[in-house]
Amino acid sequence: MAYEKELELALLAVQRASLLTKSVFSSHSKGTLTKSDASPVTIGDFGAQALIIASIKHAFPEDEVVGEEDAGDLRANDSLRDLVWELVQASKLEDGAAEDRIGGPIKSKDAMLNALDQGDSAGGRKGRIWALDPIDGTKGFLRGGQYAVCLALMVDGVPTVGVLGCPNLPVDDKAPLDSSIGADADSGEGKGVLFSAVKGEGAQSRPLGKGALQEAQKISMSPLTNISEATFCESVESGHSNHGDQANIAQRLGITKPSVRMDSQAKYASIARGAGDLYLRLPSGKAYEEKIWDHAAGVVIVREAGGEVTDAYGKPLDFGIGRTLKENKGIVGAPKAVFPKVIEVVREVLNAKA
Repeated sequence: MAYEKELELALLAVQRASLLTKSVFSSHSKGTLTKSDASPVTIGDFGAQALIIASIKHAFPEDEVVGEEDAGDLRANDSLRDLVWELVQASKLEDGAAEDRIGGPIKSKDAMLNALDQGDSAGGRKGRIWALDPIDGTKGFLRGGQYAVCLALMVDGVPTVGVLGCPNLPVDDKAPLDSSIGADADSGEGKGVLFSAVKGEGAQSRPLGKGALQEAQKISMSPLTNISEATFCESVESGHSNHGDQANIAQRLGITKPSVRMDSQAKYASIARGAGDLYLRLPSGKAYEEKIWDHAAGVVIVREAGGEVTDAYGKPLDFGIGRTLKENKGIVGAPKAVFPKVIEVVREVLNAKA
C-alpha cells in the first residue's frame, strides 16, 4: 500500500490529538476566543498542534508543515505555556507500541514550543507538505457541536493522504444526518470517528479509540440518482458561506429537505460516508480566501469515497500556491454522478449575481 507509514502516523497522531481536545472540552471552563487567554479552544489548538507536528518531525524530519498556530503567545505567557504543557504531557495513547510509533511523549517545554513553530511552511508545489488544522470548527468545539482535527499530506501540491478526527460524530456510518447534529453534540457512547484516505486507494472510517487503531471499514458516497432527494450540508457561520445562495440552489435542484448545518470538515466526512450528499460552501465575500488546512484532508476523503470537489465555478482546487486557495472561490462537493448538474446550477445562481 502506498504511503502506508504516512497513513498510520497520521491516524495515530490525529487520534492522540483528538483525545487531547476531548479532555480539554470536558475539564476546562469555556472562555473567550482571543489567542492570549486560556480558553479551551486556545489550549486545545496549541496542544493538538504540538503533538501532531512532533510526530511528523519524528517520522519524517524533512517534511514541512502548514499549521494554523505558532508558539508566540506561549512564549509570552508563562501560565498559558504551563497549562498547555500539562495537557501535552497527559496526552498519551494507551497502547505503548502505538505511542512509540509516533515518537512517544514530547520531552520538554522547549521541544513543545519548537514543534508549534515548525508549522510555518509557506506551502507550494514541490515536495512533501502537511496541512494541519488542530481544531477545525472553533465555535462548534466550544458549544459541543461538530469539530474536527484535520491532517493531510500534500505531495507536489496534491492532497494525497487525509485524516479527520471527529470526536462528536456517531460511529455508525449509517446514522441519519439531521439538523440536530450540528448543535448540542457530545463525545459520549457511540461517538468519535477517524476518517482516512490515500489517493487511489479508497476511503475508510473507524471508531476513535484510545490506543491502537480500531478496525476500519470502507466508506462511499451515497449512490444518489434523484438529486431532489439529496441532503445538503453547509456551514453554521454565515460569514463562511452564503446561506441565501445555497438555499436558492437547493430550490432549483428540487431539494426539499432542510439543510444540515454543522461546523468543520465533519461535513466532508458526513457526505463521504453517505450520511449526506452535497456540500455547498459558496463565497460570502470577494476578499475571503479559503485556508488549505480547512479542506485538504476532506477533499482526499470525499474523492476517494466516490465524490468530486471543486470550487463553485467547477475549477480544480489549487493547493500548491501557498497557505490559501486564493485562486478559487467557494467549495462544492457531491457524488460524481450528479456533480455536473450541481455545478451547472451553482454557476447559474452565481452568474445571475455577477
